[in-house]
Amino acid sequence: MQNEGTRFFRVKAVAERYDVSVHTIYRAIKAGQLDAYKIGGAIRVPEQSLRVFDEACAEAGFQAFVVGDEQPEAADRAENATAEEVAAR
Repeated sequence: MQNEGTRFFRVKAVAERYDVSVHTIYRAIKAGQLDAYKIGGAIRVPEQSLRVFDEACAEAGFQAFVVGDEQPEAADRAENATAEEVAAR
């Protein structure tokens, strides 16, 4: 029986979860942003590490928009701007 939070994921599965390359996940591991273990010669990422990584990414996004210079409303307006509005700026 497996306890919740004790699952381990392959790097490829983690990359697919975040829709990034496996190289990006290896860089995050090397930078200490994502915890991982070497088990039997293979790198495995514990489920709890993914939760911590998710929270860190969410906090970074929050800081960039809410605390930083850019406000979410301005970013939404820029995303939804028509070509004429962009040209007028």
